[in-house]
Amino acid sequence: GYVRDAGKEVVAWMEMGGEKEYFVARHCSEVFVAPEAYLALKGFRVSGTFLRGVLEKVGVEPQVQRIGKYKSAGDQFNRKDMSEAQREMLTAILDSQYEKFAEKVAKASGKTPADVKMLLDQAPQDMKVLEELGWVNGLKYEDEVVDMLKLKFNRGSDDEAKLKSPLRAVSLKRYAKVATPRFLGLEGGRYAPRIAVIRAAGAIVSGNGGKASPFSSSSLGDKALVRLVKRAAEDKKVDAIVIRVDSPGGSALASDIMWREISKAAKKKPVIASMVDVA
Repeated sequence: GYVRDAGKEVVAWMEMGGEKEYFVARHCSEVFVAPEAYLALKGFRVSGTFLRGVLEKVGVEPQVQRIGKYKSAGDQFNRKDMSEAQREMLTAILDSQYEKFAEKVAKASGKTPADVKMLLDQAPQDMKVLEELGWVNGLKYEDEVVDMLKLKFNRGSDDEAKLKSPLRAVSLKRYAKVATPRFLGLEGGRYAPRIAVIRAAGAIVSGNGGKASPFSSSSLGDKALVRLVKRAAEDKKVDAIVIRVDSPGGSALASDIMWREISKAAKKKPVIASMVDVA
């Protein structure tokens, strides 16, 4: 978005990918795929895992305390199938993602949402057909894409000279050094605005959280998050706080303690919640 708005071309090349990768690539100026690429645009689905039957076979009786019909985390242990409430919730999420995908891809491709839905319904897709219908800009090997970019952007007296020279490119290491405020157009005055990004990932627990063992996933401790939020709130150089939430939930007590600290911070400066896949 920012790069294209600045008048720069963005070219994507793919060997394989699904809906997520194609969604990102389609927003580039051009999309090229390898002639025998595996582009799996099959649509969207959601499923659940239920272990009640297995637990019964080994003599284990799950005891799950449920609060509210849409709190379905415990259903994987307590049920053998999906509840109507969980089905309703997942269907709503699935429909939302499906419609948004169709809308955004259609806009980026110059087509209609109905065209996108038809594309998904016709899976698996042949790469030549995708090119003919305008879903990709062409079938090219990686070296062909590089040569195309050389001819377009390299300096030289003729095409042969341009092809012999390395592609004029900026390395990722150098690109990463670009000042973010300047890149986003946030500069102003003597000091550029500074935004603190706090990653809140993992199941919510009391304490410091972290990884209990090499075999367990990371947890989000209330004490750890409170420390980070408080530090950002008191730092005069920080103009705003973004909390990147990637958590399935957890302890109600720990959640309430974190909410209290975030509420206090929000009275001092803007606090924005950014939701990831699970939030």
